[in-house]
Amino acid sequence: MTVVEAFLAELKNEAIVTRRILEVVPLEKGDWKPHEKSMTLIRLASHVASLPEWITTVVKTDKLDFATSDFKPFIPSSKEDLLQHHDKNVASAEAALQSMGEEALAKGWTLRSGDITYFTQCKHEVLRGTCFNHLVHHRAQLGVYLRLLDVALPPSYGPTADTTM
Repeated sequence: MTVVEAFLAELKNEAIVTRRILEVVPLEKGDWKPHEKSMTLIRLASHVASLPEWITTVVKTDKLDFATSDFKPFIPSSKEDLLQHHDKNVASAEAALQSMGEEALAKGWTLRSGDITYFTQCKHEVLRGTCFNHLVHHRAQLGVYLRLLDVALPPSYGPTADTTM
């Protein structure tokens, strides 16, 4: 198995777990947040659903410059909208990874905002740290939000206190 194939397999597995948690997000409580410095529930769920877009961006470009980007955070109008957004981003990320050659993993990728460079790393490091680890981090954060809202948590890497497998 190549590294790209391993990333593709990981994406498929993480997408299943991520979709399960997005399916139970109570969007009617979208403005709720556990702390004044925290994102709202709807913003965090939207961020989690959007994160696979980063994989596509890293594969297809050499940089992301927030100063010139036309990025606007996605805010879903319904649960179906949230899930469709996630599924679309996963499909795009899968296609991007399938088109990626192993040699591209060593190419540099930069995250910046105008004159400020946050980092330049090889695409392999960015996919691992900024894409996959970032997704798992925010998905776990979303799980804490859901627990605080007394929402039963679906299984992730095994059963939760609310489920059996």
